[in-house]
Amino acid sequence: MSKESISTKHTGGMSFETQLGKHKVIIDADPEFGGDDIGPKPKPLVLNALTGCTGMDVVSLLNKMRVEFKDFEIKVDADMTEEHPKYYNKIHLTYIIKANEADRAKVEKAVNYSQERYCGVSFMLSKAAELSYEIDMKPLM
Repeated sequence: MSKESISTKHTGGMSFETQLGKHKVIIDADPEFGGDDIGPKPKPLVLNALTGCTGMDVVSLLNKMRVEFKDFEIKVDADMTEEHPKYYNKIHLTYIIKANEADRAKVEKAVNYSQERYCGVSFMLSKAAELSYEIDMKPLM
């Protein structure tokens, strides 16, 4: 079993800084909540982790299957609860990709494998939220 450790440091106001390897991440709150808006809020970063995780899976799988594609994008629509603790209780992903129609089954397989087998972020979030997805495939030209 592997272990990961990070440390997040308060940098004033409502902002915090984390060093993730060679990358610095700053999170902050909106001014209405005492922040200076110098970085993203924490919860949207969770959605970013989700799209990054599943996106990397899909690209890796499509490359292994030798599927030609371009303009790959993942959009997220997330519903947040009204009461505290506020969290995303419904998350819907739309995979938008240009590929040949002949490769539709491979694209679907890659997305399904990511969601059902490989993406650890999807797995974790599915324990707290209703997670759904769809594929919007456009012709490759």
